[in-house]
Amino acid sequence: MSAASSLHAHATVDSPPPLWSAEADPLALFQRLFADAKAREPFDATAVALATCDRHARPSVRMVLLKGLDGESFVFFTNYGSRKARELDENPCAALCFFWPTLGVQVRVEGHVERESAAASDAYFASRPRGSQLAAWASQQSAPLDARKALLAGYDAQCTRFGDGPIPRPEFWGGFRLRPTQIEFWATQPFRMHDRLLYVNTGQGWQTTRLYP
Repeated sequence: MSAASSLHAHATVDSPPPLWSAEADPLALFQRLFADAKAREPFDATAVALATCDRHARPSVRMVLLKGLDGESFVFFTNYGSRKARELDENPCAALCFFWPTLGVQVRVEGHVERESAAASDAYFASRPRGSQLAAWASQQSAPLDARKALLAGYDAQCTRFGDGPIPRPEFWGGFRLRPTQIEFWATQPFRMHDRLLYVNTGQGWQTTRLYP
């Protein structure tokens, strides 16, 4: 008996759930799934793994928060002195990976990265909680820290510096936008018969291909 026959003899594989509708635009599909994830996930659905490489193609990965899908760009913010920012400046290509367990959905995004405009970074910084604004000034992100008390002392110093007044965005802090060249949607299915749909930006539109799991 063939493997396929054996599979059908012992179990039934259901058809894929109605996740992948006929959107020609993968960003529209992402927005629909993202809204569902934000409504249903018990944890922060904006959390996403960001993979970068330095100039020698040595990779690193960490979690960031997606703060916007602006036009055709995924937007996140960080300290421009951080390791991720330095690597993005050296090698402006990156990948994102979202995973929403409640939906059984993974979304992988690859593309080119550029710094967000100063105006957009100012606007987002102004929307942050005051404590987060002060922390941005206090942290030399990714630099060696002798003791945590030095970080706390720096935070207290910024509280004294700004008092009750407005807190401007530091020049060393701001956003990045990733413009996708490809987006893959992955949905879990029984027996690891997962459903994968890949969109590739050809420069004249999106080409769609279904992939083996």
